[in-house]
Amino acid sequence: MLEHTYRRVEKLIPRERLLTIVNQDHLKYPEVRKQLRNRHRGTVVVQPANRETGPGLLLPLTYLYKRDPDAVVAIFPSDQFILEADRLMRHIRLAYAVVEKRPSNLVLLGAIPDYEETDYGYIVPATACDTTGWGIQPVGAFVEKPSIQYARELVGQGALWNTMMMVFNVANLFHWVNELQPEVYRHFAKIYDAIGTAAEAEVIQAAYAELNTVNFSKELLEPIAEQHSGRLTVLPVTNVIWSDWGTECRILDSLKTLGKQLRGAQPTAAGRRSNISPEARKSQIEHGSIIY
Repeated sequence: MLEHTYRRVEKLIPRERLLTIVNQDHLKYPEVRKQLRNRHRGTVVVQPANRETGPGLLLPLTYLYKRDPDAVVAIFPSDQFILEADRLMRHIRLAYAVVEKRPSNLVLLGAIPDYEETDYGYIVPATACDTTGWGIQPVGAFVEKPSIQYARELVGQGALWNTMMMVFNVANLFHWVNELQPEVYRHFAKIYDAIGTAAEAEVIQAAYAELNTVNFSKELLEPIAEQHSGRLTVLPVTNVIWSDWGTECRILDSLKTLGKQLRGAQPTAAGRRSNISPEARKSQIEHGSIIY
């Protein structure tokens, strides 16, 4: 999954601009070390412990912010199945153009649902149509793991699956972290000051010893949507087969989509189909991305 993510992202972004976040425990596996050993020096960021998706993203973002405070960054979870990689990266390129034009915006990528999934998070647009000219819509609300009936209603209302792929200006995000999670911000400000010094590793260890878990979506994105109307936006991802491979049945569904049904397997939901031919994309995002 990690290697697929690299190949997908490198269609648009140079290897030297890709940061990968891993936990210390990951490195005890020889296969993980093998997958990471050829990455560019300084691009693999190691967390001393798992503190959920908030710190998991803020740690590599702190390194990026230190290198380039005006960077535009794209986030790519590495546990997702995506068939039309070229078309997906075309959406990322569009999201990047939006953030370049409007640095105060954070653009989430939302997959168009084709069934009522109760284990996914949903993004509910605030308006039924694009009012920006960019194909994006302001985020009205987030719904996590709805009931089957509520999921059916959300799909009918035009809600999108939250892929957690997103593009934003790194300085703008840290401004929101300082406002909404000041104690978390304080820890990462200390890490920022220590980066490149002899105390770097010690300061990160000390910060993680005190950090509580922080869910990036629940404790950062949701308050941004509530308190900064119009700043959080969503770009619908069209004609792309997308799945979060968090459960066995979703993996089986994706294999069925590819015509690789396993003997005796009984998927519970139909995968999306697409006949779109991938298009070659050669453009590059200027600053970087983070894979987690």
